[in-house]
Amino acid sequence: MTVAAIASIALGGAAGSVLRYLLNRWVGQPDGLPLGILIVNLSGTLALGLIATLFLERLGVSDNLRLAITVGLLGGFTTFSTVWLDTLHLLNGGRWAWALANLLVSAAGGLAAAWLGQQLARL
Repeated sequence: MTVAAIASIALGGAAGSVLRYLLNRWVGQPDGLPLGILIVNLSGTLALGLIATLFLERLGVSDNLRLAITVGLLGGFTTFSTVWLDTLHLLNGGRWAWALANLLVSAAGGLAAAWLGQQLARL
């Protein structure tokens, strides 16, 4: 891996992390529910499915651009570590049903979003 590829990933990751923070703050956590991170993960997974498929199947983009956007930007934007922490907070607060719903929607919704992004890229 080249220095340029690593720099591309780092720059994309920094931008993705900031975008995640801003979107999460903007959406917030109504009634203590981790809605912001759920939206981040589902939209980021949709975008990853769409963009990765476009880059691999339709567009001839450079490796550095592909890495910057997929691994860097979208990798920094989405985060399952936050899903686990949010779920733990719900469990610690005795909100078992919400914790289970958060996990199921994140997992099933993420898979559905990735599939949808892939299908959109193939239209």
